[in-house]
Order: sequence, then structure tokens, then C-alpha cells
Amino acid sequence: MSHEIVEKNVGLMALLILVVISVGGLVEIVPLFFLKSTTEPVDGLKPYTALQLEGRDIYVREGCYLCHSQMIRPFRAETERYGHYSVAGEFVYDHPFQWGSKRTGPDLARVGGRYSDDWHRVHLMNPRDVVPESIMPGFPWLADNKLDGKLIKKKMRVLNMLTRATCNGCQTYSDEQIENAPSELEGKTEMDALIAYLQGLGTSISSRR
Repeated sequence: MSHEIVEKNVGLMALLILVVISVGGLVEIVPLFFLKSTTEPVDGLKPYTALQLEGRDIYVREGCYLCHSQMIRPFRAETERYGHYSVAGEFVYDHPFQWGSKRTGPDLARVGGRYSDDWHRVHLMNPRDVVPESIMPGFPWLADNKLDGKLIKKKMRVLNMLTRATCNGCQTYSDEQIENAPSELEGKTEMDALIAYLQGLGTSISSRR
């Protein structure tokens, strides 16, 4: 029988498995490139400011994504706790995105505007001052580290290139915004940048609920 021929020929089976997986993958993935909801930003979404962009890099550098996801699944248990479920159009300016599934700490997809800047500052200095049961480490050095802004122009130009290549209808940074970026970071600390980043998370949808 034909299936016996395939089962007894390892090379042929491997080839057919590769074909099936390739076809299945294309059927699942290719249509997403033509759906506006996955390739265009949600209403009100804007590129990160220079300060938020620096904050995002600090978030990645400090490994915050190892304990905090930024992706709310469309389940009642998640939406009641965290807010509106995440949609692809929220993340068109994220390279790379910070979705994840590890939640030693709570999901941060809708943390923007939920707490004050002062709360975040105290929480980052010593989490147990505001959440006694927290096991999160403190990051007090962020309050002492000044932003130098040496790479901010390059970062924004790279993001412009990625945005034009991957996103329909997305805004890019203007030449004026890029030139003014270093001045926006003058006198700011890494703590300021990280808080600015956190305060912007999820607000493009949560503000419209």
C-alpha cells in the first residue's frame, strides 16, 4: 500500500512532513499580512517618544520581560484582571515585541496610567514599600544613571526603516523629531525613561474603553 511505502522510506517521509508543515504554515501565516488589524496601528497609537524609547531599551536591558508579559489573552479571567485583550495593531512599533508568557509578576500590557509616576518611582526603588508581598528586586541605580542620548538618533532612524518595511499606515519620526531627540533626554535619568515607557503601555486601547 502507498502509506507503507512512505512509512518504510525515512527520506520520503521526512520530505512529505516538510511539505505538509510548509503548506500548513503558509495557510496560517500569509493571510495575516493582508489583514489590516494585524498590519496597521490601532487608532491613537503613536511611535514611542525619545524618552519612552530609551525606557523601553532599559526595560529590555534589565530583563523585565523575564517576569512580566505584555499580552492579555481574550479570556474572562485575564480581561477582568488586566483589561482589554491585546490586539496586534498595538505592537506595530515594537521591535522586538514584548509579548511573552512568563508571569512571575503581573502582565504589564495595560499598566499605563494605572498608577502615578511617584508610585512607579517608589516601586522601582523598593517594590516592597508599595507591594509588601512582592518578590521583585529593586532598581535604585536607575535613579542615579543619567541618559546620554548618544544613540537615540540612530535608534529612531533604524525604527523608521523597520516601520516602513513592516507597517501599513504607520507614522515615522520626522527629521525634526530626530534632531530634537537628544535635547529631550537632557537631565533625565534611566528611572524617568522607564517610567515614561511604562506609563504609555496599553493606553491606545484602554483610553477608549
